[in-house]
Amino acid sequence: MHESVPQRSGTTRRTVLTAGVAAGLTGAAAVSFGAGPASAAASAQPASTSHAPGAAWFARPPASVRPKFRWWWPDGLVDPAEIAREIDQIADAGFGGMEIAAVHHSIKDKSVLDPDHHGWGSKPWRDGVEAALRRAARRGVTIDLTVGPSWPAAVPGLSPDDDAAAQELVLGRVQLTGGVPYRGPVPAPSQAPAAGVTRQRLLAVQAARVDTANSTRKETGLDAASVRDLTRTVSDGALAWTPPDDGDWVLLAYWQRGSAQQPESGPHSTPASYVVDHFAPAGTAAVTGHWDRNILTPALRQLLRAAGGAFFEDSVELETVGLNWTSRLPEEFEKHTGRPLLPYLPAIVLDRSNQVFAFEAQLTRQIRHDFWETVSGLFNRHHLGALRDWAHALRMELRSQPYGLQTDAIASAAVLDIAEGESLGFKNLDDYRCLAGGRDMAGHTVLSCEAGAYNGSAYSTTWDRFLRTMGGAYAAGVNQTVLHGFSYATAPKVSWPGFAAFSPYNGAAGYGESWGPRQPTWRHVPDVAGHLARVHQVLQAGTARADVAVFRQTGYTATGIGASWFTSTGVPLGWSHQFLSGPLLSLPSATVRGGRLAPEGPAYKALFIEGDFFSSSAPTLSVDDARTVLALARQGLPVVLLGEFDQPVTPGVPADGETARLTDVLGRLLALPHVVRITDKTAVGDALARLGVTADVRHAVSSTLVNAHRVTDDADFYYFCNGKHAETVKPPVALIDHEVTVRRTARGSSRSAAVPYLLDPWSGTVTRLGRYTREGDDFTLRLRLQPGQNAIVALGGPGLFGDRNGGRPYATGTDADEVRFAPGGLAVRASSAGRYATRLSTGRTVTTSFATVPEPVVPGRWRLEVEDWRPGASATSTERVRRDLVLDTLLPWSRIPELADSAGIGRYRTTVVLPARWDASHGATLELGQVSDTFRVTVNGRPLPPADRLDPVVDLGSALRRGANEIVVEVAVPLINRLRVAQPEVFGGVARQDHGLVGPVRVVPYRQTVIA
Repeated sequence: MHESVPQRSGTTRRTVLTAGVAAGLTGAAAVSFGAGPASAAASAQPASTSHAPGAAWFARPPASVRPKFRWWWPDGLVDPAEIAREIDQIADAGFGGMEIAAVHHSIKDKSVLDPDHHGWGSKPWRDGVEAALRRAARRGVTIDLTVGPSWPAAVPGLSPDDDAAAQELVLGRVQLTGGVPYRGPVPAPSQAPAAGVTRQRLLAVQAARVDTANSTRKETGLDAASVRDLTRTVSDGALAWTPPDDGDWVLLAYWQRGSAQQPESGPHSTPASYVVDHFAPAGTAAVTGHWDRNILTPALRQLLRAAGGAFFEDSVELETVGLNWTSRLPEEFEKHTGRPLLPYLPAIVLDRSNQVFAFEAQLTRQIRHDFWETVSGLFNRHHLGALRDWAHALRMELRSQPYGLQTDAIASAAVLDIAEGESLGFKNLDDYRCLAGGRDMAGHTVLSCEAGAYNGSAYSTTWDRFLRTMGGAYAAGVNQTVLHGFSYATAPKVSWPGFAAFSPYNGAAGYGESWGPRQPTWRHVPDVAGHLARVHQVLQAGTARADVAVFRQTGYTATGIGASWFTSTGVPLGWSHQFLSGPLLSLPSATVRGGRLAPEGPAYKALFIEGDFFSSSAPTLSVDDARTVLALARQGLPVVLLGEFDQPVTPGVPADGETARLTDVLGRLLALPHVVRITDKTAVGDALARLGVTADVRHAVSSTLVNAHRVTDDADFYYFCNGKHAETVKPPVALIDHEVTVRRTARGSSRSAAVPYLLDPWSGTVTRLGRYTREGDDFTLRLRLQPGQNAIVALGGPGLFGDRNGGRPYATGTDADEVRFAPGGLAVRASSAGRYATRLSTGRTVTTSFATVPEPVVPGRWRLEVEDWRPGASATSTERVRRDLVLDTLLPWSRIPELADSAGIGRYRTTVVLPARWDASHGATLELGQVSDTFRVTVNGRPLPPADRLDPVVDLGSALRRGANEIVVEVAVPLINRLRVAQPEVFGGVARQDHGLVGPVRVVPYRQTVIA
């Protein structure tokens, strides 16, 4: 039962921010998406909680969970026939959708795009979108559309002076000496207005006394009590005022005007587009009104119902020379906090993104918190919530990257249908965990990622790098990938291999890749797409689970700031966590049952609260949040507080008596038996143990293994990856090989008979694990993973996925290389001769003898057939020159004189002779060593299933025979070495790269026999 605590005057933070989240849930529930593909999130739950998945469920995921491409167009300079062709290319490669985005940073001469006739929103652009939707519907894939020409959201024809346009508050200032009269003009803005801004309004004039005791290295200290409003003294743009003779003073003038920001890399349209106000209803109405009046023809509306996915908005990159502003901010601030905004403006205003003034440190933090919390509520309600509701009316969803400002992105993720992060801008995995908390508390399914944007890596990005980047992100909650990206084929004045959105970028190689048939690796991309789709299939199944909810007083993301103990110590031991902010605690899911928070969702076992990282780790909680936590704890939720929460402070400026009320509520919280307060972060683990809270994944050794857990009625799915945030982790991740314990939590009828399965996302096969131990609901197995490599384990009943080994015993230990379930039963495998003892779950020990095992074979000579890709007769045509070489030693192409500047596809052929005694008990693995970039293996003319790119070891199995065996390794390499010489003015600064089959390559025979 909630405590009855007096409220501050005005509307509380809880009311303002939760309104946006709750409205989002209500709006989403009211929409009927029907049977069409209009809702990726609604249709992307392939593991129904009502029936068990079969083998095909994993092997052949539907388009709804397959990865997507960010599809870059040169605005409307597109041809419907080419658009249909490119959709076929993308769909044939195994992808499930595209996001049409007008991006053309590589074209410096914007006149070649002719925005008058081919701009964003023009008839050619609309025709292109219709062609895309029509073809997508035919191919069973979906099309996403950006809400404006580029980012941020903008509208053609909007004037910077319009009320709906983005606004800024700019500061003018004059230094004053106490006792010396000032007579003169109101201080003009320190920064000139942008082109197109013709009017600006004086919001207020103030004076404040300088207080050096409050100064910081970058901010001038002011005395908050000295702030005086001089606005009424202004006459005809001038004022006269004499400051008191008690020190130095500053005269401040605040000017409100349009920012005149245009979307990135314009012009995109005629008339020009200007960014809208993201904090007021008028800004969003300008966006939706433009679509309704000028873009959404009856035909387009119908096509959206057939193949539309989501409207998309990129990260919130509002650029001003002052402070982001909206006209009703003073009124909204007072409604939210119960106090006027203007007296606090000196500590809030910005000049070229820098804070200018500060009051006393704690007061300054509290003021800024209140300001950005107000802005956050406006952004979530008037922008994201309004866009989402409009999208729903069109049977579309809203996908957005809700960060870039100091707003509560955790709460934003709960408003959105699909929240999205990015591999480029996110600094570690906790940035994803922030968005995952909002997604899961709101009951949504998908957390998307803009994936694979690397600075300066155009045409040199390898799929190895991409997979290492995404592996950890999936463990942090990501379960949809939007690849960065696929460029439309051509545009005027581009060079081979065609138009690329970001290359050249400032004269050099740009961001990300332009995937597609222009890339040699496209030949093998269906293997990668299948791998990603199967990972998505598992990670969108059922419900996400996390061990602990970490409370964030300030819900920023894209900061790289993690959680004490959990990020540095807990995660390396198997713990999982997500971040929640205050508004999420008022969602319908925020109930406790059986000691679990949100029991039908992430089912957190404990709530962890520490000092606010964004307020010098001060022990802050609002009274609203403290009351909610107390109510949850009284329902049985274990709570751990780290810090001086017996002496708390409010995050915002406290009302009279508010600090005392907060202290009282927290005192009652700390008195509960399952609430623990500690002051040393190293004690977090012991505190959780004292409360009886344990992780669902546990390993005794500290490791770079990260995990994600999903639960259906029939199975627990555990995704594992050996990795961190690949772009920032130092030292590099190394091989891991250790035991891991996982817990069965699913409520299925086969719980007591559950067995573990290994799901291979590369081949799509599911096999029952042959070796593990079990104690109650805990299963212990061994994982061996290369850096970035992933593995998926499921715990479910016998027969799940069509398994036929349900009644057979399994191994609990062995000194052989491996015990696995083979077609004939439980089999022992060894790569060297000897006697091997295997302990079975029945208690029996089986001894297996292999008198001989052939020695490993190192191929001595290779024939290399190269398809060397070169510029053709046009920017989009490629000449393929054949080269045949014989190699006694494997080397990267860069060190083979004939291939030093080559790119394309190489087929390496060799012959391996196996002994006459080779029979059905024999097999072998092919160890490829270093191979870059993508590859496929054929043995004796038989193509083998796709193999793990990050652990290039291929089981040749029954494909081998006694005598001579031909092995072919087909390798596709990036274009960069060819482009270094084809376009040296752009790519010449990139170092020549080592690609191809480098090895060492070995064929390692083994013997295998069934033992049970």
